[in-house]
Amino acid sequence: MGNRRRVAERRKTGSAVIGGVIAVVVGGAGLGAYALYGPGASADDGSTSASAGDHKHVKTGPLSATEVQTAATKFLTSWKAGKAAQAAAVTNDPTAATTLLTGYTKDAHITGVTLTPGTRAGDQVPFSVKGTVAYKGTSKPLAYDSSLTVVRDKETGKPLVDWHSSVVHPDLKDGDTLVTGEAGTPPVKAYDRDGGELTTAKYPSLGPVLDGLREKYGKIAGGKAGIELDVVRGKTSQKAKLSDKSLLTLTKGTPGKVKTTLSPTFQAAAERQVAAKDRSSVVVLRPSTGEILAVANHNPGFNTAFQGSLAPGSTMKIVTSTMLFEKGLVKPDQSHPCPKKYKLAGWTFHNDDNSEIKQGTFKLAFGASCNNAFINFAPKLSNSDLTTEAQQVYGLGMNNWAIGVPTFDGSIPVQSGAQMGASLIGQGGVRMNPLNMASVSATVESGVFRQPYLVSPDVDHRTLAKASRTMSSQTQAWLKDVMRYTAGYGTAAKAMSGVSGDAGAKTGSAEVDNQKKPNGWFTAYRGDLAAAGVVQAGGHGGDTAGPIVAALLKMG
Repeated sequence: MGNRRRVAERRKTGSAVIGGVIAVVVGGAGLGAYALYGPGASADDGSTSASAGDHKHVKTGPLSATEVQTAATKFLTSWKAGKAAQAAAVTNDPTAATTLLTGYTKDAHITGVTLTPGTRAGDQVPFSVKGTVAYKGTSKPLAYDSSLTVVRDKETGKPLVDWHSSVVHPDLKDGDTLVTGEAGTPPVKAYDRDGGELTTAKYPSLGPVLDGLREKYGKIAGGKAGIELDVVRGKTSQKAKLSDKSLLTLTKGTPGKVKTTLSPTFQAAAERQVAAKDRSSVVVLRPSTGEILAVANHNPGFNTAFQGSLAPGSTMKIVTSTMLFEKGLVKPDQSHPCPKKYKLAGWTFHNDDNSEIKQGTFKLAFGASCNNAFINFAPKLSNSDLTTEAQQVYGLGMNNWAIGVPTFDGSIPVQSGAQMGASLIGQGGVRMNPLNMASVSATVESGVFRQPYLVSPDVDHRTLAKASRTMSSQTQAWLKDVMRYTAGYGTAAKAMSGVSGDAGAKTGSAEVDNQKKPNGWFTAYRGDLAAAGVVQAGGHGGDTAGPIVAALLKMG
């Protein structure tokens, strides 16, 4: 459900049908016995009465079966009769109870309520709820089960219903409300570039994408909102990142239509690839246009490919190399060592497997993904250099991409000391996702940053993000040189075997605290295709994400 108007705090109740389902039975002998208790006397239910200086007696101890049943019956009977204030008076939070119970009729439009108690279990009483949700001439029956717990009030000794919103409906958290009305946004039907409908039945991982398309285009795509009974989340639930939830659909509404850039061929292949690898995600796009051809996640519940925020590891060395080339600090074939250890601001950095390159070129270090060949440039850099390069050339970290659905656009914060050094190899505070890294390879392939997009900007006349400058043709040539070398002879060679034509790649392994295996990254281009993938806690990128990306590039 989309955004919805929040209901008012003050409500008046409507009428409700009263049935004969609930009866209150309180034994007269029990009442008489309670009246006879004196200070400190013991009750036959195990409770005691405490006496204050003013002779006010406050009952304590466990609740009797009669007390539980009596409190539950009073509450349910009053609720059923539409007497919100009377029902709330039997709870330990009358204000909150009155608000929600009043809204049950006024805002949720639930009428004809019957409440049937089940068998008591200690201080808990289950009950079933039946009613009708009626809104603007449309109605549907509603039925569900709930329960309440009776507690003894510490100040008065009275048995009261322990109030929580879940008493009214088990899907409610405290502070949530029930509302019936038009859904916040109309539904949409999304289509691929060839006109085929996109569904989760056909493409299981597209759920978050389709939800995003509804939120973005539901109101402008020609659809009509349906009528729903929904849980509208309060502040506490929102902080816990809980979304509004539909409980009952009265009318489905009329969907609008949205065309995407997704390729049915690539999308189907991407779905197959991630289905076979736990915690994997991948994105494929066209460097010449920025069109997204495929997006897939092994976990269909969250779109890591677009919204993930993960350290990209050594795939970030593409951006770092761009900066080094543009600053004239190194060339691909220039001799540049990669020491086994390198100390920076009190930290000692190591290469993977404690490897080293005593005599070799920068291209060799790039292809071997040797960390210290990059970190040892740190003394020659300012703290903001990498951030500036990523923003100005690759359009990253500006929080201004408008692809048609929600995205995380990368983060390359300005850092100092050892953290700045770690950023050069995609650790520290650097965060990316497969969409970001596919865009990096696409920018290398074309020489120009073109913001990726899933829906053409012509649909809603939105402005796509642009980079403030482009890399030089010399820098582009050098980047392609080192990425081709990596694809042919370096850490990406095994995965890229069989990928023909003009192709380049970069692997990455990002260490994560309290995680035994690193996240494996892989980004590459081939002709007018660029792709990137990650396998969380999978191990080295060449072995995990590499085969996924390479399989998709071979289709181009």
